[in-house]
Amino acid sequence: MGGGEMVLVFAAILVLFGAKKIPEFAKGLGQGIKEFKKASREVTDEINNAASEAHQPQPAPKPLPAAAPAADPNPPATVPKA
Repeated sequence: MGGGEMVLVFAAILVLFGAKKIPEFAKGLGQGIKEFKKASREVTDEINNAASEAHQPQPAPKPLPAAAPAADPNPPATVPKA
């Protein structure tokens, strides 16, 4: 797109939307670009964090302490004395 074509496009936009609406459009476009860059940076950081965590060796799990023997769930029946 040449310089003359760009001027023609900008003139058409100015005629269609008016001089008051163009700054509002530019502001909205700027905010949208800012949000897109922020989201893109956050996704990139998440990917980098996940990749760095995947390359780090995991520490060996600690052994569990020895547990006391479990109570018998079915104790022998006792006969009441008469």
